[in-house]
Amino acid sequence: MPKFAANLTMLFTEAPFMERFALARRAGFTYVEYLLPYSYEAKDLKAQLRENGLQQVLFNLPCGDWTAGDRGIAAHPGRKDEFRAGVEKAISYAKALGVARLNCLAGKRTSGFTEEQHWETLASNVQYAAEALRSDGLTLLVEAINHYDIPDFFLHRTEQVLKLIDQVKQPNVLMQYDIYHAQREEGEITATLRRNISRIGHIQVADNPGRNQPGTGEINFPFLFKELETLSYDGYIGLEYVPKGPSGDSFGWMNEAGHKS
Repeated sequence: MPKFAANLTMLFTEAPFMERFALARRAGFTYVEYLLPYSYEAKDLKAQLRENGLQQVLFNLPCGDWTAGDRGIAAHPGRKDEFRAGVEKAISYAKALGVARLNCLAGKRTSGFTEEQHWETLASNVQYAAEALRSDGLTLLVEAINHYDIPDFFLHRTEQVLKLIDQVKQPNVLMQYDIYHAQREEGEITATLRRNISRIGHIQVADNPGRNQPGTGEINFPFLFKELETLSYDGYIGLEYVPKGPSGDSFGWMNEAGHKS
């Protein structure tokens, strides 16, 4: 049965961030995720999780200055020290919040550096992060993001992520597979899941077009959820979508998928 995690960055945005934990619990969720915790004290986030009986399953490594347009810095040849300091900060939050999986965003290409320089930097940084996380029993995820939503994002296809994982050869590095990004960039979702399910550590969902809740677009989510059960996927499925209408009215599709609260 799917274990759905409410993404508090995307859902319940009608309320301030710290109030969204209670709204997720009220909607029946046990699991939550969100992009970045670093604007808040870990103790305050932990208190929200505890008070609402929630388990957090994911957040991202520090991504640079998000408001200025950064979408990760792992592939930036000029910001390696900043990335590595961010890894240590992320580990401290993960340990405080009880989160076992952290996602690494490669970021966008930077003018003045070659493709090879970006790749070498990314591989080196992922190697560093994986080793640091492994010492604390944590898993590192790497995600591809479609080039329509974020032009020049360095990793935009599944095969790039798998090539990177093969190169770093760390047992705690897996792919975060976002079905929305994959559908926009390459399609072949079911075949990709079948080939790579053992290398996928987290899944996120949104429909296409629009990045709204499942059932609003072209993706056959009931079929995909059944396929994930057939493949014995036992990880979490993050609801990283922009709700069409109020967030609380966007969960009807989960009845068919079997919401585990």
